[in-house]
Amino acid sequence: MDEVRSNNNVVYRCTYHVVWCPKYRRPVLVSDVGDRLKQIIREVCEERGAPIVELETMPDHVHLLVSCDPQFGIHRLVKLAKGRSSRLLRQEFGHLRSRLPTLWTNSYFVATVGGATLEVVKQYVENQRNV
Repeated sequence: MDEVRSNNNVVYRCTYHVVWCPKYRRPVLVSDVGDRLKQIIREVCEERGAPIVELETMPDHVHLLVSCDPQFGIHRLVKLAKGRSSRLLRQEFGHLRSRLPTLWTNSYFVATVGGATLEVVKQYVENQRNV
């Protein structure tokens, strides 16, 4: 999934590793809940044109490797995925409402993936004057 994508204004290759956890890091993402969560995240990403490279749920956290349009923003994609999944999972699985005040913590981890190392890019930029 190292393809270059584009929209009307930008040509990009932005892949992100995103991790987030349920409130209090409770191990609630098991069996049917975990399967339904994956389905919801896939739907959100498909609607936004954000191809999923990899998606895995652990009992107490989610790993998402996704390509996202930089003009839409990874923060908006994560907000949509967390918001919709919280609402739907709490509707469909009553035990989540009784154990947690909200499904997700407010925070998440995100890192860019791929490309050259910082040192290589820095050297490339420094050497532009010499070209």
